[in-house]
Amino acid sequence: MYAKRLFLIRHAKSSWKDASLSDHERPLNKRGELDAPFMGKLLKKKNVIPDLIISSHAKRSKVTANLICNELHLLSENIIIDKKLYEAEYNDIIEVIKETSEDVQTLLVFGHNPGFTTLHNFLCDTYIDNIPTCGITEYEFEGNWKEISAKSCRLLSFEFPKKK
Repeated sequence: MYAKRLFLIRHAKSSWKDASLSDHERPLNKRGELDAPFMGKLLKKKNVIPDLIISSHAKRSKVTANLICNELHLLSENIIIDKKLYEAEYNDIIEVIKETSEDVQTLLVFGHNPGFTTLHNFLCDTYIDNIPTCGITEYEFEGNWKEISAKSCRLLSFEFPKKK
């Protein structure tokens, strides 16, 4: 059996400029619009070819997913929107991951903090204080998606725009 690869991708920097917008509707700010394609190029250099892409339905997550997919030459129609990822606790995110079909080897999940950072610290032994905006954590684990659990993953990489 091949190792499964999981990428947790926090949405890019969002704008707080328009106070009339709900949290769900906040767009990316200028930095976010630059960071997402930059991180997409990084994934392209690593030859990341996802079998499945899932995103929160929040505007900032969907736009981040679209910008990164553009860099990977993937159609935005390939992105599955899952409302359970918005404001999700780490155990809710795990449940979304566990629903993944076993024929998927590489999974990209776009979402939010604090759930992603908490999930990271649950999944592996390498502690991270905070996954910054547009941060990407990459993991590997043996087994089925249904078996993902505490300390079952190995961190392969942790990338974020300001790490440049």
